[in-house]
Amino acid sequence: MTNPVYRAERTGLLLVDPYNDFLSDGGKLFPMVKDVANEVRLLDNLRASVAAVRKANIQVFYVPHRQWQPGDYDDWDHPNPTQRLVQKRHTFAKGTWGGEWHPDFVPQDGDIIIQEHWGQSGFANTNLDFQLKQHGITHVIAVGLLANTCIESTARFAMELGYHVTLVRDATAAFSKEMMHAAHHLNGPTFAHEILTTAELVAALAVVSQEGAA
Repeated sequence: MTNPVYRAERTGLLLVDPYNDFLSDGGKLFPMVKDVANEVRLLDNLRASVAAVRKANIQVFYVPHRQWQPGDYDDWDHPNPTQRLVQKRHTFAKGTWGGEWHPDFVPQDGDIIIQEHWGQSGFANTNLDFQLKQHGITHVIAVGLLANTCIESTARFAMELGYHVTLVRDATAAFSKEMMHAAHHLNGPTFAHEILTTAELVAALAVVSQEGAA
Protein backbone atom coordinates (compact mmCIF):
# COMPACT_ATOMS: atom_id res chain seq x y z
CA MET A 1 0.00 0.00 0.00
CA THR A 2 2.51 2.59 -1.19
CA ASN A 3 2.72 5.25 -3.88
CA PRO A 4 -0.90 5.07 -5.05
CA VAL A 5 -1.70 6.64 -8.40
CA TYR A 6 -5.03 8.37 -8.98
CA ARG A 7 -6.21 9.51 -12.40
CA ALA A 8 -8.54 12.45 -12.03
CA GLU A 9 -11.03 11.19 -14.60
CA ARG A 10 -11.18 7.73 -12.99
CA THR A 11 -11.28 8.70 -9.30
CA GLY A 12 -14.19 9.71 -7.09
CA LEU A 13 -14.35 10.94 -3.51
CA LEU A 14 -17.13 9.37 -1.45
CA LEU A 15 -17.98 11.92 1.24
CA VAL A 16 -20.15 9.95 3.65
CA ASP A 17 -22.66 11.55 6.04
CA PRO A 18 -21.12 15.01 6.59
CA TYR A 19 -24.10 16.10 8.68
CA ASN A 20 -24.20 18.55 11.59
CA ASP A 21 -25.43 15.76 13.87
CA PHE A 22 -22.05 14.07 13.39
CA LEU A 23 -19.62 16.93 12.87
CA SER A 24 -20.89 20.02 14.68
CA ASP A 25 -20.92 20.96 18.34
CA GLY A 26 -24.54 20.51 19.40
CA GLY A 27 -25.14 17.63 17.01
CA LYS A 28 -26.92 14.58 18.40
CA LEU A 29 -23.97 12.24 17.77
CA PHE A 30 -21.14 14.75 18.07
CA PRO A 31 -20.51 14.01 21.79
CA MET A 32 -20.00 10.35 20.91
CA VAL A 33 -17.37 11.02 18.23
CA LYS A 34 -15.81 14.14 19.73
CA ASP A 35 -12.84 12.54 21.53
CA VAL A 36 -11.74 10.43 18.57
CA ALA A 37 -12.49 13.23 16.12
CA ASN A 38 -10.35 15.67 18.06
CA GLU A 39 -7.53 13.16 18.43
CA VAL A 40 -7.27 12.51 14.69
CA ARG A 41 -8.08 16.14 13.78
CA LEU A 42 -11.05 14.96 11.78
CA LEU A 43 -12.44 18.30 10.63
CA ASP A 44 -9.04 19.62 9.55
CA ASN A 45 -8.32 16.42 7.68
CA LEU A 46 -11.71 16.32 6.00
CA ARG A 47 -11.21 19.92 4.87
CA ALA A 48 -7.74 19.08 3.54
CA SER A 49 -8.95 15.93 1.77
CA VAL A 50 -11.88 17.64 0.09
CA ALA A 51 -9.75 20.63 -0.90
CA ALA A 52 -7.07 18.38 -2.43
CA VAL A 53 -9.69 16.40 -4.34
CA ARG A 54 -11.28 19.54 -5.73
CA LYS A 55 -7.87 20.96 -6.71
CA ALA A 56 -7.16 17.73 -8.61
CA ASN A 57 -10.52 18.01 -10.43
CA ILE A 58 -11.71 14.75 -8.95
CA GLN A 59 -15.48 14.20 -8.80
CA VAL A 60 -17.09 14.50 -5.36
CA PHE A 61 -19.98 12.19 -4.51
CA TYR A 62 -22.04 12.93 -1.40
CA VAL A 63 -23.17 9.66 0.17
CA PRO A 64 -25.82 10.63 2.74
CA HIS A 65 -27.67 8.59 5.33
CA ARG A 66 -31.45 8.64 5.35
CA GLN A 67 -32.76 11.82 6.95
CA TRP A 68 -35.17 10.63 9.59
CA GLN A 69 -38.83 11.48 9.03
CA PRO A 70 -41.87 10.70 11.19
CA GLY A 71 -42.99 7.14 10.63
CA ASP A 72 -39.58 5.82 9.57
CA TYR A 73 -39.11 2.20 10.74
CA ASP A 74 -42.42 2.18 12.65
CA ASP A 75 -43.93 -0.65 10.62
CA TRP A 76 -40.70 -2.40 9.57
CA ASP A 77 -40.42 -6.12 10.14
CA HIS A 78 -36.87 -6.05 11.47
CA PRO A 79 -35.10 -2.67 11.67
CA ASN A 80 -31.49 -3.11 12.75
CA PRO A 81 -30.14 -1.79 16.09
CA THR A 82 -28.80 1.40 14.53
CA GLN A 83 -32.12 2.10 12.85
CA ARG A 84 -33.85 1.62 16.20
CA LEU A 85 -31.54 4.27 17.65
CA VAL A 86 -32.24 6.60 14.73
CA GLN A 87 -35.93 6.06 15.36
CA LYS A 88 -35.43 7.00 19.02
CA ARG A 89 -33.02 9.92 18.57
CA HIS A 90 -34.41 11.25 15.27
CA THR A 91 -30.86 11.39 13.95
CA PHE A 92 -30.29 13.57 10.85
CA ALA A 93 -33.96 14.58 10.98
CA LYS A 94 -35.18 16.11 7.74
CA GLY A 95 -35.80 19.85 7.99
CA THR A 96 -33.66 20.27 11.11
CA TRP A 97 -30.19 21.73 11.66
CA GLY A 98 -28.83 18.30 12.60
CA GLY A 99 -29.87 16.92 9.22
CA GLU A 100 -28.14 19.71 7.30
CA TRP A 101 -24.63 19.54 5.87
CA HIS A 102 -21.81 20.77 8.06
CA PRO A 103 -21.12 24.34 6.83
CA ASP A 104 -17.62 23.41 5.65
CA PHE A 105 -18.94 20.57 3.49
CA VAL A 106 -21.87 22.04 1.61
CA PRO A 107 -22.13 20.60 -1.92
CA GLN A 108 -20.72 22.74 -4.71
CA ASP A 109 -21.74 23.02 -8.32
CA GLY A 110 -20.87 19.79 -10.09
CA ASP A 111 -20.94 17.62 -6.98
CA ILE A 112 -23.22 14.60 -7.16
CA ILE A 113 -25.59 13.82 -4.29
CA ILE A 114 -26.40 10.13 -4.12
CA GLN A 115 -29.74 8.75 -2.95
CA GLU A 116 -29.89 8.32 0.81
CA HIS A 117 -28.90 4.96 2.25
CA TRP A 118 -31.14 3.35 4.86
CA GLY A 119 -28.54 1.14 6.48
CA GLN A 120 -24.75 1.39 6.43
CA SER A 121 -23.70 0.80 2.83
CA GLY A 122 -23.86 3.77 0.50
CA PHE A 123 -24.43 1.29 -2.34
CA ALA A 124 -27.36 -0.74 -1.03
CA ASN A 125 -30.69 0.50 -2.41
CA THR A 126 -29.12 3.65 -3.89
CA ASN A 127 -27.84 4.86 -7.27
CA LEU A 128 -24.18 5.13 -6.19
CA ASP A 129 -22.87 2.30 -8.36
CA PHE A 130 -24.83 3.60 -11.35
CA GLN A 131 -23.50 7.14 -10.92
CA LEU A 132 -19.92 5.97 -10.49
CA LYS A 133 -20.11 3.86 -13.62
CA GLN A 134 -21.74 6.66 -15.64
CA HIS A 135 -18.84 8.91 -14.70
CA GLY A 136 -16.19 6.34 -15.54
CA ILE A 137 -15.00 5.96 -11.96
CA THR A 138 -12.79 2.99 -11.11
CA HIS A 139 -11.07 4.26 -7.93
CA VAL A 140 -12.97 5.50 -4.87
CA ILE A 141 -11.66 7.33 -1.81
CA ALA A 142 -13.91 7.02 1.24
CA VAL A 143 -13.99 9.69 3.96
CA GLY A 144 -16.56 10.77 6.54
CA LEU A 145 -18.47 8.92 9.25
CA LEU A 146 -18.39 6.40 10.84
CA ALA A 147 -15.17 4.45 10.28
CA ASN A 148 -16.49 1.05 11.41
CA THR A 149 -20.03 1.31 10.03
CA CYS A 150 -20.91 3.37 6.95
CA ILE A 151 -17.34 3.89 5.76
CA GLU A 152 -16.44 0.23 6.17
CA SER A 153 -19.69 -1.08 4.71
CA THR A 154 -19.58 1.28 1.73
CA ALA A 155 -15.92 0.55 1.06
CA ARG A 156 -16.40 -3.22 1.34
CA PHE A 157 -19.31 -3.05 -1.09
CA ALA A 158 -17.17 -0.99 -3.47
CA MET A 159 -14.47 -3.65 -3.41
CA GLU A 160 -17.04 -6.37 -4.10
CA LEU A 161 -18.24 -4.41 -7.13
CA GLY A 162 -14.71 -4.18 -8.51
CA TYR A 163 -13.64 -0.68 -7.49
CA HIS A 164 -10.17 0.20 -6.23
CA VAL A 165 -10.74 1.34 -2.63
CA THR A 166 -8.80 3.86 -0.55
CA LEU A 167 -9.48 4.47 3.13
CA VAL A 168 -8.16 7.61 4.84
CA ARG A 169 -7.56 6.69 8.46
CA ASP A 170 -7.61 10.21 9.92
CA ALA A 171 -10.41 11.62 7.75
CA THR A 172 -12.95 9.55 9.63
CA ALA A 173 -13.89 8.87 13.25
CA ALA A 174 -15.78 6.41 15.41
CA PHE A 175 -17.31 6.21 18.86
CA SER A 176 -14.16 4.70 20.39
CA LYS A 177 -10.47 4.07 19.77
CA GLU A 178 -11.23 0.35 19.68
CA MET A 179 -13.66 0.85 16.81
CA MET A 180 -11.09 2.90 14.91
CA HIS A 181 -8.48 0.20 15.48
CA ALA A 182 -10.84 -2.46 14.17
CA ALA A 183 -11.72 -0.39 11.11
CA HIS A 184 -8.17 0.41 10.03
CA HIS A 185 -5.92 -2.29 11.49
CA LEU A 186 -8.10 -5.40 11.59
CA ASN A 187 -10.83 -5.08 8.97
CA GLY A 188 -9.58 -2.48 6.50
CA PRO A 189 -6.53 -4.46 5.35
CA THR A 190 -8.81 -7.33 4.28
CA PHE A 191 -10.57 -5.30 1.58
CA ALA A 192 -8.97 -1.89 1.00
CA HIS A 193 -6.31 -1.45 -1.67
CA GLU A 194 -4.84 1.58 0.13
CA ILE A 195 -5.08 2.84 3.69
CA LEU A 196 -3.56 6.31 3.84
CA THR A 197 -3.25 9.29 6.13
CA THR A 198 -4.60 12.60 4.92
CA ALA A 199 -1.05 13.85 4.37
CA GLU A 200 -0.31 10.84 2.18
CA LEU A 201 -3.52 11.35 0.21
CA VAL A 202 -2.82 15.03 -0.31
CA ALA A 203 0.69 14.21 -1.54
CA ALA A 204 -0.66 11.62 -3.99
CA LEU A 205 -3.31 14.02 -5.28
CA ALA A 206 -0.77 16.82 -5.67
CA VAL A 207 0.78 14.72 -8.43
CA VAL A 208 -2.61 14.59 -10.15
CA SER A 209 -2.96 18.37 -9.84
CA GLN A 210 0.51 18.95 -11.30
CA GLU A 211 -0.18 16.63 -14.21
CA GLY A 212 -3.46 18.38 -14.89
CA ALA A 213 -1.71 21.75 -14.97
CA ALA A 214 1.05 20.54 -17.27
